[in-house]
Amino acid sequence: MAIVGDTTSTTAAATFSAINGNSGSKTKTTSSVEDQQNKFLTLLMTQIKNQDPLNPMDNAAVTTQLAQLNTVSGIEKLNATMTQLLDGYNETQAIQSTGMIGKNVMVAGNNLPLNKSEAVGGVLLEAAADKVTLNIKDSTGKIVQTEEMGARAAGNFYFGWDGKDASGATLADGKYTFTVDASMGGKKITASALQVGTVSAVVRTKTGFVLDLGALGDVAFKDVQQIL
Repeated sequence: MAIVGDTTSTTAAATFSAINGNSGSKTKTTSSVEDQQNKFLTLLMTQIKNQDPLNPMDNAAVTTQLAQLNTVSGIEKLNATMTQLLDGYNETQAIQSTGMIGKNVMVAGNNLPLNKSEAVGGVLLEAAADKVTLNIKDSTGKIVQTEEMGARAAGNFYFGWDGKDASGATLADGKYTFTVDASMGGKKITASALQVGTVSAVVRTKTGFVLDLGALGDVAFKDVQQIL
């Protein structure tokens, strides 16, 4: 976009084109915007001094170009501010997360590891249910115990399992899983299984800080459904 009338010299037009980033070589925006503004203002003052009184510069075009430069500068400042805020948020989250080391948390998953005849799992209900049924399975996928949890409100809750099967026999410690079914008045309710893990460490990744749950892997702080 030209900023002067038809009498603008080819050299001035080329200079302005280069300032606006239309030339073959490009510089980094973050380091060149202020330089572009200074060069633009210098060129503008030179053209004003040397303009043809009978064919003055286009004020509307000049205003548009200035607005564009200010917009780019403003966006860069906003991006820089947002980056600082995000860095601060991540650091705050890391500090808060360290306080969770050693605590048990519920996250998405259906693992129900049995240790010393004790296991803890959780359920997330999309809506209130008058019937919630848990089916606990061994490593082969066989149902070894069915638990009726009764009526439950919407949201999440946790439960304990003593490691006994349907006959009352105590099962060996190890890996178990479970599924959950829920309904209200005979109508199925969306229910999700939640597994419980112990936070062993807080780890920095490319996308932020995560909680290390040992055998259950890493989970983001936002994915924690409940701290037990």
